[in-house]
Amino acid sequence: MRVAFTAGGESLDSPFDNRFGRAEKFIIYDTESDTFEVLDNTQNLQAVQGAGVQSAQHIIDSKVDELVTGNLGPKAAKIIFAAGILVYQAKAETVSEALAMYKSKAIKPLKEPTVEEHWV
Repeated sequence: MRVAFTAGGESLDSPFDNRFGRAEKFIIYDTESDTFEVLDNTQNLQAVQGAGVQSAQHIIDSKVDELVTGNLGPKAAKIIFAAGILVYQAKAETVSEALAMYKSKAIKPLKEPTVEEHWV
């Protein structure tokens, strides 16, 4: 299983980013091999519009099965949910903390967006 975490850096000790579309990086953790890779998302940091949609496509193209983020807007949610990706909402300081929450099933899947459009 490939699980993407929104991150402010390139390690599991990096800050967990509460934003989805404008997250600096995505850390994609492989639950079977206990390894991770970093997916750069800086192209969407300063996007005038469409950051969530573009980030959602980036996640889909990376063959992610599940996503852990702080917030998810309606346009990105529509795309992510349509792709069959489960989304979990976490409130964490670091990616490793969010990963521990995910592994212990302390967070539950989202059924709808958590914010309105144009949230920064």
